[in-house]
This record gives sequence, structure tokens and C-alpha cells, in this order.
Amino acid sequence: MAPPIEISIPTTSLSAPTDGSKPYTLYNITLRLPLRSFVVQKRYSDFIALHHTLTSLVGAPPPAPLPAKTWFASTVSSPALTEQRRRGLEAYLRAVAEPPDRRWRDTPAWRAFLNLPGGSAPSTSGMSIDARVPAIPQNAALAAASDPGIWLDIHREMKAHLHEARVALGRRDAADSSARALDASSTAKRALVKAGSLLAALADGLRALQDGQRLGEGELRRRRDLVAAARAERDGLDRVSSASGGLHAAGVAAAAERSALVGTGPPRGRVLGAPLPETERTRERDNEGVLELQREQMREQDEDVEALARVIRRQREMGLAIYDEVERQVDMLGRMEGDVDGLARKVQVAKKRADGLR
Repeated sequence: MAPPIEISIPTTSLSAPTDGSKPYTLYNITLRLPLRSFVVQKRYSDFIALHHTLTSLVGAPPPAPLPAKTWFASTVSSPALTEQRRRGLEAYLRAVAEPPDRRWRDTPAWRAFLNLPGGSAPSTSGMSIDARVPAIPQNAALAAASDPGIWLDIHREMKAHLHEARVALGRRDAADSSARALDASSTAKRALVKAGSLLAALADGLRALQDGQRLGEGELRRRRDLVAAARAERDGLDRVSSASGGLHAAGVAAAAERSALVGTGPPRGRVLGAPLPETERTRERDNEGVLELQREQMREQDEDVEALARVIRRQREMGLAIYDEVERQVDMLGRMEGDVDGLARKVQVAKKRADGLR
């Protein structure tokens, strides 16, 4: 049997419709499945409709009641009421998702409400992480990154986009036609845009986790280092994509024209005297251009080394802090052991005295 999904409502969002209607509160339902995680945003009225549908289909109301509707206060203007309702709705969903009684969560209405496989067509408010950029608003991405576990899922997806961009740039440099080069360059730019949006969500999520004190200071520092290293990698790939994209396309077109005119043969570009072949990034550059390209690569390598050094320094600080904490705990355990021994001796003395009084 598949394990139950992990479901929570860690945050809420305020939605202001563009049609001039009143603003309302959205509850960011975070779900963690074995293979993916995502966020679904629902209004309180959506929960009411779900409750009536489940009661009608099963013939009995769900195990937990919905939070009561208020007539004289609004969650838009009352943070206390918003938090109270958030906790109540989270308890309501968990009461359906976790107990052994599966009657309510086996209905199509439940699966459609959470955009789970097997339900009806997904609603437009479902915020799947796989489709987060650029269709998902920033507040939904932030809601996902505000969960410590889903934050790591988003970081893995962001690294996958960076890897996709790196591979696409490699295909662009090795392309033998301008069409393939442009296609690879477009793929790299799309992946970099997605990675940049996810990096912004990760940074905002870290601030939310820090404000909510959901992670220790050491783990927060480690995740900040991850974001800083990923941002440096993304900026480096973006510079490579922007600096040599146009030159590469022009170089491929020129090479194709030369090949059509004079046939195949050794390149007639600049020769440095070394037996190494030209690359697409250097063929159309003169000596000063190649020197500038080398300097740029050296600067990128220096930035990567500095980022790695910062990570290592933070790891060292964390190790020293852990060592000091362990030493303090060992000292406290030693003092406690001495107190326990002293107390045991006093108990023995009191027991002997009590035996003498009998």
C-alpha cells in the first residue's frame, strides 16, 4: 500500500482580484508525494464546497469539522483569525488524509480538490512545482519554499535546470548548423530563466524559514551557501550564453558558407602556432578577443573558488560549534552523573536509618 501523503498548510496568501472585487485569503496547501511535491491554493469557500460534496458522496461528514464561518470579521484584516482558520483547515485535511478510514479520500472530489492523479481535470489554482516557472505566481513558489522539505526539492529542480543549461550550451558550441545552434541557445536561456526564478523563490523561502524559526542557524547558513553557489553558477552560465551566443551563430553561418564555396578542408582562421584545433568560441576572435575570453574564464574560476572557500569556512565553523556543544553536553552529563551518585548515597543512608527505626 502506498504511504499516505504528507499534507500541511504552512502559509497563507492574500489575493487581490483585478476585476475590482474584494480581496480574499488563499490557503497554500503543501503536499509531499513519494516522487514530487507541489502546492495547491484554495479559498475557504472551496473547503466548504469540498465538505458538502464529501458528506453527500460518503453519506457521513468527514472526521473533523470545518472551522466555523465568521460573519463580523474577515481573515483579510485579522491575522489572528487567519492563523486560527489555517490551523483548523490543516487539521481538517489531515483528518481525512491520515486515518485508516479511506472513504472520504477515495472519492474523486478529494483527489480533484488536491489535483492528485485520478481526479478530474486540474483546477487553475493548482500550483505544480513542475510548472512553476513562469506560469505560477511568485507567492505560490514562496509558499512551496517556506516548507523545509520542499525547499530541498526546489533546490534539486533548480540544479537540474542549471545542468540543462550547461548541456545546451555545450550542444550549441558543438553544433554544425546555425539552426541547431539557435535551438540549443534558446533551450539554455529558458533553463536559465527557470533557474533564476527558482533561486528567487529559494532566497525568499529562506527568509520565511528564518522568520518562522523552522530551521537552526547552522542549517540556514548551509542553505544560504547553496543558494550563493547556485547563483554564481547561474550568473556564469548567463554570461557565457550572452557573450558568445551571437558570435557563435555568425561563426557557424560563415563556416557553412566557406564550406560551400571552397569545400571541406582545414579552417583558415587565426593560427596561434600550437597544434590544438580551434573551437567555435575562438574561431571568430582575434588575439585580443581570445585573451579577453581567457581572462573571463579565469575570473569565473576565481569566483567559483571563492564560493567554495566560503562554503568550506562555514562547514569548519559548524564543525567547531558542534564540537563545543558536544563538550558542553559531556561536561553536563558528568556533573549530572556525580549528582546522581550523591543522591544514591543519601538514599542508602536514609534507608539504613529507616531500617534502624523499625
